[in-house]
Amino acid sequence: MLQVHVDQSTWPTPPDLPAFPATFAAGSAPFTLNIPGFLLTIGYLTTPSHASGVSLSEFWAWVRYLHAIAADPDLRLTPAFADLDAHQKTILSDDFGMGAPVFWLLDRLQIAAIVDGRYFIDRVAASIGATAAKPAKRGPGKSPDFVARDIHGVWHVLECKGTQGNSTTRKKQLGDIGPPQTGAVAQKRTISFPAGHTGQRLASGLVIGVAGSTQASSLRIIDPPGDEKFVIEQNQLDLADDAIERAALARSLRLAGFGASASIVSTPWGQRPQDRPTRGRAEQVRQAIVREKTARASQELADRSRRLPFAVGSDQFRGREVTFDLPVVLDVGSQQIRAVHVRYGVREEVLDDLAARASFDEPLRTSAASARLIGERMKVSVSLSS
Repeated sequence: MLQVHVDQSTWPTPPDLPAFPATFAAGSAPFTLNIPGFLLTIGYLTTPSHASGVSLSEFWAWVRYLHAIAADPDLRLTPAFADLDAHQKTILSDDFGMGAPVFWLLDRLQIAAIVDGRYFIDRVAASIGATAAKPAKRGPGKSPDFVARDIHGVWHVLECKGTQGNSTTRKKQLGDIGPPQTGAVAQKRTISFPAGHTGQRLASGLVIGVAGSTQASSLRIIDPPGDEKFVIEQNQLDLADDAIERAALARSLRLAGFGASASIVSTPWGQRPQDRPTRGRAEQVRQAIVREKTARASQELADRSRRLPFAVGSDQFRGREVTFDLPVVLDVGSQQIRAVHVRYGVREEVLDDLAARASFDEPLRTSAASARLIGERMKVSVSLSS
């Protein structure tokens, strides 16, 4: 259980937008936090959409954090994890601070796709021939953590904070409207969208409690004002759609074991999201990189029948299953858990669509890949064994 407080007073006064969502309840309310879903959300969000090579992101959260969560009825850390050094505590706080609000928001905002803010800015900028300013690591120049699009084509921006401190620490992290603006307030409105497509501009702060302490975990959601620094025009919405579709599909592919396909989908013009056609020797090198990436992805997709097949209802998926032993036996009720089995798959129709492509730089909105929500495009199943 997690206590969620939504501060409606931070939303604009009607008729100004965005309006307070009908799916949000003002004030405090308990939220049943499904731990497997929560950990899978962390794994999904921390899986890189455009990095090459092998990644452990998709299941490392299970290895590390299954033992971090105490057996209390509400979300709390075990004392062992609460006593980590400052650096490790910061990593855990950041991961939980991302996973909890996104998991809470997925259904409430009917999110169809979500992408990290930096990738989104770089990819859209490359598509329009612009160069995005290099973001600051902290403060107002930092990209927002996530950009999301819901099933209605409305865009939302989210900045996430997490702390093992107290509500005072969280208040500082969330920041102040200023001037000058600070904390999440200064970061979460660096991207704006056209009228009719602009959704929520949220900042969240998670305080994580520890087993045996008087302080319980709680999540605070606000929507304070902020400045807009990267503007998406009406005629650029198709580029924004393509950017978020690429990031979402690439993550799904990588989770299912299609790493080469994920790489060419997320960065079709080179090694980085911001790469684009140029001139001279640099263009020759870029084209060679694209040819090599395309060949690897095409071969991987041609061999897709070798991947693990499984069905969910009448839908067919292909992917992989990962089984790993836990570093320490986990007690769940009367059962001792020693291993976790995680299965990931992407719909066969999505793989078929990608395999039939002559080029991966065509907009994904024309494909079957864009017609599904994240949860419909891919499937994840988890089982524990003693």
